[in-house]
Amino acid sequence: MPTSTSTPYMRTLLMGALIVLLVMGVRATFGLFMQPMGAAHGWGRDVFSMAFAIQNLVWGVGCIFFGMMADRYGAGRTIVLGAVLGTLGLIGMRLSTDELSLYMTAGVLVGLGQAGTTFPVILPVVARAVPPAYRSTAMGIASAGGSLGQFAVVPTGQLLISQADWTGALWMLSLFIAVGAPLAYFLKGKPQAQRGEQSLKLAIRHALADRSFHFLFWSYAVCGFHTAFITLHLPAFLVDGGLTATHGATAIAFIGLFNVLGCYYSGWLGERYSKKTLLAAVYFLRAFGIIFLIALPTTPMVAYAFAAWMGVFWLGTVPLTQGLIGQIYGLRYAATLSGIVFLGHQIGSFIGVWMGGYVYQATGSYTIVWWAGIVLAVVAAALCLPIKEQERALPVPA
Repeated sequence: MPTSTSTPYMRTLLMGALIVLLVMGVRATFGLFMQPMGAAHGWGRDVFSMAFAIQNLVWGVGCIFFGMMADRYGAGRTIVLGAVLGTLGLIGMRLSTDELSLYMTAGVLVGLGQAGTTFPVILPVVARAVPPAYRSTAMGIASAGGSLGQFAVVPTGQLLISQADWTGALWMLSLFIAVGAPLAYFLKGKPQAQRGEQSLKLAIRHALADRSFHFLFWSYAVCGFHTAFITLHLPAFLVDGGLTATHGATAIAFIGLFNVLGCYYSGWLGERYSKKTLLAAVYFLRAFGIIFLIALPTTPMVAYAFAAWMGVFWLGTVPLTQGLIGQIYGLRYAATLSGIVFLGHQIGSFIGVWMGGYVYQATGSYTIVWWAGIVLAVVAAALCLPIKEQERALPVPA
C-alpha cells in the first residue's frame, strides 16, 4: 500500500471497510433470529426464508439504481440514504406482526439499505482513491471488512438475543446500521467526467454485449447461492444435527474470521496472477468444504473446520469480480456495472435461501440444497475460465 501522502487513501479505505463491516456484520446475524422470531409469531422457516430471499433480490435490483446514483450524484449521499433505509428496515422488522410486514421491512427496506451501503457502492470509491498498482489489494481489504463484521457482530448478536431477547437485539443492531450515515462524509465524491467519454447508456450496452460480462454475472450468482443459504440456514442445520445455537453463531463467526485473510489474499494475488483463474479456483474449492460437512457426523469440530475452509473462500470472490469489472470496463461507471453484476449474486441468493426453506419444509432436510451447492460450485468455476481479462476498447461519441 502507499506509504507517502497516503492519509487520504487510508482514510477512504478504512471508512469504507468500517461501513461494510457494520452492514455485512448485521446481515450475517439474520439466521440467529429465525428460530426465536418464528417461535414468537408462529412462522415456519419457509416464512423467514422468503423474507430473506426478498431482501437479497431487492438488494440486487437496488444496487443497479444506487450504483447509478453514486456515479451521478456521489457515493456520500448514496450511502446516507442506504443507512437510513436499512435502519428503518431493522426497526420495522422488530415491529412486524404478520408475514407481509416482515416481507416489507426485513425484505424490502433492509434490502434497499444494503444496496446503498455495500460493495457495489463502496468498492468503486476505494478503487478511485487508491493508485492503480494497489487497487486489487485495497479492494481485498475493504471486502475483508465484511468478513471481520461477520466475526465480530454475529457473536454480539447472539449475546444480545440471550441478554435482551430478539426484540432488544434488533433495536441495538439498528444503531449499528445508522452509524453508516455520518461515516459517509469520508466517502463523498463521484467519478470525474471526461470530455468525449461514452454515456452511461452506451457503457451498459457495451458491457451487456460482451460474453465475459455474462460469465461474471452468472458465476457471481453461484457465490450468492452459497453465501446466503449458509448464512441463513447453517445455524439451524447445526441445531438439527444436535448442536446448540451458540455453535451455529460461532461457526458463522469463524467463516468471517478466516475470510479476513481470504479477502486480503484474494486481492493481493489478484495483482500478481490471473483474476479469472483465481476466481475459478475459489468456486471449485468451495465444493470440497460442502462435501466435508455433509459426509461427516455433525460435531463442533466438523462445523468449525467447515467454517474455516469456507471462510477462506467466502468473499474472496468480491475483490476478484470487482477487480475484473474495473480492469475490463474501466472505473467511470464501475458502480453501475458492479450493481448489474451484483444483481446476479442476489438472484443466486434469492434462490439459495428460498430453496433452503422450501426444501426443508418439504423434506425435513437440507441435503438436496447442499448437493445443489456442490454442483453449482463446479459450474461457476467453468464459467470463469473463458472470461477475457483484456481491457475493452469502448466506443465514444463523435
